[in-house]
Amino acid sequence: MRKTHYPDPEIIGPAKGHERRVRSRFWKTVRKAISAIPFIDEVVAAYYCALDPATPTAVRATLFAALTYFVMPLDVLPDFVLGLGFSDDITVLVTAISMVRRHIGDRHRAAARTALGRLAAEKTG
Repeated sequence: MRKTHYPDPEIIGPAKGHERRVRSRFWKTVRKAISAIPFIDEVVAAYYCALDPATPTAVRATLFAALTYFVMPLDVLPDFVLGLGFSDDITVLVTAISMVRRHIGDRHRAAARTALGRLAAEKTG
């Protein structure tokens, strides 16, 4: 007898919407989190890795799920809670990035450095 598989419900919604949701909110969230997340450069590199069509589908899905959690303003610990808001996001991001780290390449890290440099210039300029 064949069992029917029913996917578990997700708190962040269906996977189809992850990329759209991340693209629309990522940079706004990075601007807010830049001083709260010490490895923001790796988060931005993970973003570029997730967008890269050469990245394996399972890796992209893992990164988009973690990045979707990152850009959601209301999650387990809302991002606006001073001093604690990004701590749950950090846990999710560290876990996802460590799972797929070997797929985050030099070109993703270079793109992240360039983007973060532009953000820094905007802030000071």
